[in-house]
Amino acid sequence: MLFKISLRNIKKSMKDYAVYFFTLIVGVSVFYIFNAIETQSAMMKVSASTKEIIKLMTTTLSGVSVFVSFILGFLIIYASRFLMKRRNKEFGLYLLLGMGKRKVSMILFFETLLVGLISLGVGLLIGAGLSQVMSVFVANMFEADMTEFAFVFSKGAAVRTVLYFSVMYVVVMIFNTFSISKCKLLDLLQAGKRSEQVKMKNPWLCTFVFLLSAAVLGAAYYMVTAKARILTADQLMVPIAMGIVSTFFIFWSVSGLLLRIVMSCKKLYFKGLNSFVLRQMSSKINTMVFSVTIICLMLFITICVLASAFCIKNSMNSNLNELAPADLELTQKVNLADSGLTEMYSETQLANSNMSILDVYRACGIDIEADLAEYVSVYEYGSGELTFATSLGACLDEVMEEFRFLNYDTPETILKVSDYNRVAQLYGKETYTLAKDEYMVLADFDSMVAIRNKVLSTGQTIEIFGRTLKPKYKECQDGFLEMSSNHINTGIYLLPDEVVPEEVRVREYLIANYRADTREEKQAIEDKANSLADAEHVGNYMPIDGTSRITISEMSLGLGALVTFIGLYLGIIFLISGAAILALKELSESADNVQRFSMLRKLGADEKMIRRALFRQIGIFFLLPLLLACVHSVFGMMLSNTILETLGNEQMLPSLVITGVLVVAIYGGYFLLTYICSKNIIKER
Repeated sequence: MLFKISLRNIKKSMKDYAVYFFTLIVGVSVFYIFNAIETQSAMMKVSASTKEIIKLMTTTLSGVSVFVSFILGFLIIYASRFLMKRRNKEFGLYLLLGMGKRKVSMILFFETLLVGLISLGVGLLIGAGLSQVMSVFVANMFEADMTEFAFVFSKGAAVRTVLYFSVMYVVVMIFNTFSISKCKLLDLLQAGKRSEQVKMKNPWLCTFVFLLSAAVLGAAYYMVTAKARILTADQLMVPIAMGIVSTFFIFWSVSGLLLRIVMSCKKLYFKGLNSFVLRQMSSKINTMVFSVTIICLMLFITICVLASAFCIKNSMNSNLNELAPADLELTQKVNLADSGLTEMYSETQLANSNMSILDVYRACGIDIEADLAEYVSVYEYGSGELTFATSLGACLDEVMEEFRFLNYDTPETILKVSDYNRVAQLYGKETYTLAKDEYMVLADFDSMVAIRNKVLSTGQTIEIFGRTLKPKYKECQDGFLEMSSNHINTGIYLLPDEVVPEEVRVREYLIANYRADTREEKQAIEDKANSLADAEHVGNYMPIDGTSRITISEMSLGLGALVTFIGLYLGIIFLISGAAILALKELSESADNVQRFSMLRKLGADEKMIRRALFRQIGIFFLLPLLLACVHSVFGMMLSNTILETLGNEQMLPSLVITGVLVVAIYGGYFLLTYICSKNIIKER
């Protein structure tokens, strides 16, 4: 009998609980999709290193899932409060008719169980379908072979999903049982007549708190933008705390000012149903200051996390062709006998430290030169006469004040202009010429470019190798030596060939293209180049470090995939949670306001006016936290730009557009669903 009542209640209330069911199903689907990536990726043909990257990514996502489960658990418990509040009268009627609290609790137990089973079943079905789409996305991201792909249902992801959500539902059942045991019959029957009391706060106090909070928030914005480079991780917590506290008090003061301000505008206040809407809004914000603050911060985190994740991925992918234009780059230290680092190497290594990279390969019996279609070998030079500090000249104190954590004693990288031009021709970059008394600087790392441009604009001369050189250009030129997936060149000094003595060589670079066409052939040559590290007699020579376009591509794709999936996972969950809390609060209010809207009809308000009032009420409630979150995000992304300089921030605008579309789609979808469900709740029966 109790089970039948529970089943009937669920069928009867399906439309009213659309947001609740939708949130649970989406939560289950998202949880399954991101936990099934490992199983889906097992069907793809990828390299061994890519498999390791995917394994790391899935391990990280499993850890993130624990955090996500706590967020979803809180959301489900909060949502269950809506179910309880929506049906207080019904439960009161059960008690009035003689049903005991234990039986009412059993009805709730069966309802929660059924809701959980339905949500899990539908969510897993949808998740299993969408995970196949996700596998295509993963394969495209890792450039994997999908010829042997087949539909796969991840048992591990399903078991994990069922386990986590079962624990959540058990907690909800206990919570519901406890809530019913504490309820009083009178409270249940009069729940629809009770409302949040609108407390008129002192307008002068609200104004003072608002202005003070805005000032503190402005100071926090300034610290994370203008002072971002001199803040340590611990110091960064100060503006974050300032932002959180000021956000809370802004909403607290707005809840008192909003009604006062509009009431002072008589024409606006008494127009249509504005007075009703504004009093309802003031009441809700007044009693939900903490919740709205949390939602605002969740939206802020969502925007920043999603935009940053997309930015890193897009920047790395777009930079690959530009910043890794050759197949192979090998480097080794040279000229170490007089370097002061003799204790780090054996006497044999020091004696052979002037051998070229190709000579080392030949000595080890590896004919790598035959596999190279073209190559250049150049040397990097260095001198204690030209350090980062001496290169700054009169700008040193100013730069040290802004960038306190840089190493100013580091020798600058020096190249002969003819050597760089040979590299530039291989890379397809612009070449340069210098007069005997000129120098120039190559850089592409934004912060360092700004510093060096400031120095170069002053015509800063340098004293090097007994010569005085002046800058040919008043700003840095674009260029680099080391291949990467990001703009990491902080500065290379190009000097005339005749100025640089050979005895100050510090490193050799061998940059080459393979004599191969397919990826498999290139990988075979790369394995041959890497085999030197396994040779028994390699200890007789200087260690050779290397990277390749294939390695850079796999690492950039791996890091891009990792941050993208974590960003999507957390971003979607945060977005759903914030929107669902607002939606459930609005639906709960609509259930409480049925009699008020009925009274408005009796006073002469037509359905069009009521629908417009409802739309404005829900719209303002959804818009307030989003607006402040967007303001936070402007300055948050400015901080992200500074942090992401080493990972890539060139694709920030497209990433913000994608993030905006995702936020509008999910957050706006919840808004429309809330309006439709609320309209159904308050409509005239």
